[in-house]
Amino acid sequence: MTTVRLPIDYEQKLDFLANLKKKTKSEIIKEALDVFFTQEESELDSYKLGESFFGLYGSGDGSLSTTYKKKLKEKINAKRNSY
Repeated sequence: MTTVRLPIDYEQKLDFLANLKKKTKSEIIKEALDVFFTQEESELDSYKLGESFFGLYGSGDGSLSTTYKKKLKEKINAKRNSY
């Protein structure tokens, strides 16, 4: 069993929702935790899905992270000058 201290405004909102939905506070908290856990698991799953691809298709040029603006400017200027 877990006990949680809630701010007064949370307690009031929880009471209101419990009365409105005709559910216990415990049921509403469990539903909220289910939503939270599902959301957290999907974020972890997204990372795991792409984990094997991270860094797999590099250019081989280790300086791109520091010189990308210069290289981009050169490509744009070359394209403009070719017209």
